[in-house]
Amino acid sequence: METRELRYFVAVAEELHFGRAAQRLGIAQPPLSRAIRLLERRLDATLLERTSRAVTLTEAGSVLLREARAALDAVEAAERRTRRAALAATGHPGVVLAAKAGASNELLAKLLDHYAAEPDAVTVDVLLCGIGEQEQLLRDGRADVALLHRPFDATAGFDTEELRTEGQIVILPAGHPLAGRPHLRMAEVAGLPDLPLPRWPGRDGRYPDGPGPQVRDHTQLIQLIQLGRACAIVPESGRDHLRDGLVAVPVPDAPTVTTVIAWPAHSRSRAVAGLVRTAARL
Repeated sequence: METRELRYFVAVAEELHFGRAAQRLGIAQPPLSRAIRLLERRLDATLLERTSRAVTLTEAGSVLLREARAALDAVEAAERRTRRAALAATGHPGVVLAAKAGASNELLAKLLDHYAAEPDAVTVDVLLCGIGEQEQLLRDGRADVALLHRPFDATAGFDTEELRTEGQIVILPAGHPLAGRPHLRMAEVAGLPDLPLPRWPGRDGRYPDGPGPQVRDHTQLIQLIQLGRACAIVPESGRDHLRDGLVAVPVPDAPTVTTVIAWPAHSRSRAVAGLVRTAARL
């Protein structure tokens, strides 16, 4: 299969409409339809069920959609990493590090300061991203290394070094009746009718169902808590960045959070290795 065919198929599978997919790809609809039929013949599989009213994925089509996305991500990652390797070979080495905005700030600052003092240090470009985005940045080659947080971020396919494990707290408005409690349990926090837990987008960008507000980043979350519209369970290190009007209460039965530095298992970058060694020493 060619990457062009995979891109064509992914567009149709995501749009479930040949006209919209053709428009998205910038091609006419007839050659797109022919390409999909040729792909089905080559695979000896029906990928899409077509009627006059709808296009739906078959089971085989669902499998190919999942595999095609992974294959196209791998191709794009190879392109990006090759370009950065070429720049490094011409005297412009560098590392791109992805981290969640508002998380592990103190750890990240220490890491950058200590690494900069190493004799063979290179430039580190930091990508601060939304919740869960640093994992995808690492997988698709936009980042060389990332700070991930288990159990929330998946680390399959990466090499990792554990940096810190901590408990969790709930952040509440200072005037809330439970703000003075020495600790709270998960069930108590989840049952607060006036302060629902936020809903974060999944890996597909969609929000789960629920009463809580939709949140994409740390700043938005803090503003909602200050307004008395939400609460949030976050790692213990979140205490370091509490704003006025907010309090932190320990949640002893919440799962612990382990911060790891992660990089692709096949990476041979000396700069990445140096950054990881510095992180491990910290």
